[in-house]
Amino acid sequence: MPLTVLSRSQLRELLHALSRDDVVALQRNLADALRDYSSGSQEKGCSAAYQPQRTAITRQNGCTTLFMPASTGQTIGIKMISLQDGAKAGCAIERDIVDTQEKEQIISRRRGSFRNSVASLSSDMSDLSVGSSQGDKEDSNSVSPVTTTNDSSTTASSTDGSTLLSGCVNQQNVTSNVSKTLGAWPGAGARDTSPRGSVTLLDGESLPFALINAHELTAFRTALASLLMFNKRKKVRTLLVFGAGTQAYWHIRLALVLRGEDIRRVYIVNRSFERAAELLREIYKSENTEWRRDVKFSAMSTDFGEYARILKAHVRKADAIFCCTPSPEPLFPAEYLTTGEGRQKGRLICAIGSYKAHMAEIHPDILRDEVSVQPPHRHWHKHITRSGVIVVDSLDAAMKEAGEIIQAEIKPKQVVELGELLMVRDATRNAETVDEEKSLHEWSRRGNVIYKSVGLGLMDLVTGGDLVRLARERKLGTTVEDF
Repeated sequence: MPLTVLSRSQLRELLHALSRDDVVALQRNLADALRDYSSGSQEKGCSAAYQPQRTAITRQNGCTTLFMPASTGQTIGIKMISLQDGAKAGCAIERDIVDTQEKEQIISRRRGSFRNSVASLSSDMSDLSVGSSQGDKEDSNSVSPVTTTNDSSTTASSTDGSTLLSGCVNQQNVTSNVSKTLGAWPGAGARDTSPRGSVTLLDGESLPFALINAHELTAFRTALASLLMFNKRKKVRTLLVFGAGTQAYWHIRLALVLRGEDIRRVYIVNRSFERAAELLREIYKSENTEWRRDVKFSAMSTDFGEYARILKAHVRKADAIFCCTPSPEPLFPAEYLTTGEGRQKGRLICAIGSYKAHMAEIHPDILRDEVSVQPPHRHWHKHITRSGVIVVDSLDAAMKEAGEIIQAEIKPKQVVELGELLMVRDATRNAETVDEEKSLHEWSRRGNVIYKSVGLGLMDLVTGGDLVRLARERKLGTTVEDF
């Protein structure tokens, strides 16, 4: 059985050579997998029912390794990433931290049939209204997408999104004072926040056929998922990116590959200006001219004079905001978007950097404001109505790991999976009435959309498998013929 090995440099070479058509094809396959993940169908190999829980082990040297298994029905795989987090030795597995009522809501969503899930979401979207004193002009529309009632009587929250159950393989007892990250992330003060590890892929007969370096793959597949909503946006002239690492790079690059003709400005904000300058130097390399086009880039750091004033202007001006930092506190004040001026336009906000319960790139008040919807009515002034939901990659994982969602006390019924939206989109294409399709279409194009990603092993498995196929076709990587 031949084994294809893609090192970090080899994978980077492959990714940099991808055409727009290649990226679109990879994104389409990932979208199909996320749709199947959310379907709840036992016939779908990518369904959440077939995705095992992750587990983590901390060794004596304080290094924590996270194991993320996944299955597509045709292939299986596991992602292993490690970092120093200073925890005591032991093993940890996930434990549910939501209350019984919330758990039942999640199970119900998973158990529901495809048609019932679609009907429920379509019904939520049926009250979308578009009104304006200026007719149907784009910037004057009031878009009210998915609406969900906020039931304050069920507001029970957990303050620790990484609660663990002590235990280990073969039922061996270990200390209960094990790593509470379950994400293999470094502790405070650590310099390197990039995980190190690999993704192993096995075929239908459980024989390994690929080994991929996880660093570049993680950033690339995360950006692919974030940009599924970005593709549908009506206006993407101005992008604001927080962070200057690998995640930021791939969000910028793929955004320009997919929508470069529509983008005019990209603002980069990072704590270290030198790190931001390094990212700009990478972007401005001569070999990147084709996808960079004539887009104007600028960078700033927190030590800039009048930083708050400039940041506020950037946030208000942005059509799409990508948050790609492991920040323990919000990157900008909530009032930038929750006051009247901040609500005058719809934005896509993607938060993919935070990974612990105490972290929050987006201020929790922004999420609370988004889900606190009012009865549908027409606005005769320039104003975007709040959506009522937060979009996530995984409902189960987001309720356990997403700091913004935990701190804002968002409930399961106020969360919609990206895969569920794709289900509705596909189902309404052939619907007898176009009302549901129009509602989803208008919101995805011009409404306010907040997307929170915590990552899934399924993403690595699907995108990694596609990249291995491309690598073999293009004679890239290292092949071990008789593994």
